[in-house]
Amino acid sequence: MHFVISDAQARIAAAHLSRHDTCLAPVIRQTGPCTIRPHTDYYHELVRSIIGQQLSVKAAATITDRFTAIFAGAFPAPQAIINCPDDTLRAAGLSRSKVAYVKDLARHVLDGRIDFADIEHRSNEQIIIELTAVKGIGEWTAHMFLMWAMGRLDVLPTGDLGVRMGMQKLYGLPTIPAPAEMIVIAEQHHWHPFESVASWYVWQYLDNAPGTPRT
Repeated sequence: MHFVISDAQARIAAAHLSRHDTCLAPVIRQTGPCTIRPHTDYYHELVRSIIGQQLSVKAAATITDRFTAIFAGAFPAPQAIINCPDDTLRAAGLSRSKVAYVKDLARHVLDGRIDFADIEHRSNEQIIIELTAVKGIGEWTAHMFLMWAMGRLDVLPTGDLGVRMGMQKLYGLPTIPAPAEMIVIAEQHHWHPFESVASWYVWQYLDNAPGTPRT
């Protein structure tokens, strides 16, 4: 069974982290409960993630609006994306690579390589493997999907620059921690099984949205 972030779980996580992590406890007191909540708009979430890669929030929103305008303002089904000419998608602002990425995602959904119907029953590791088989989706995007769409409690986004920078500042580290060091720090401060919530508090501490690496 995979627990997801809810009002009750957010309170439990805050209490657990406050007890075990004296550096994070003041941030928790100041910020209040984590506000991440799961949704089931999985396909759209992944398309938006691909469109928004390496873009500011404003630019990503503008291009997403242009993208949906191609389909009369509605978010397109996978087959509609496959059928749409590349040049039309490029005119909306998608790069050549992002056109290839959203179409590859659509193919994975259409042929069942990605099946959202029972995704809630799969482990984080299984979902990461499934998603990263899509061109343009890397581990960071998969981590963000697990956290922000599925609301999984126990995700440590080791590729996120914001969490890495926040950890450096919060724990007084001489350098930005590498992924392996992040795992050790999380274990030392007893983040498990609330790594997602702890990471959210680190973002709040840094006053920073999730960092955006390549994929």
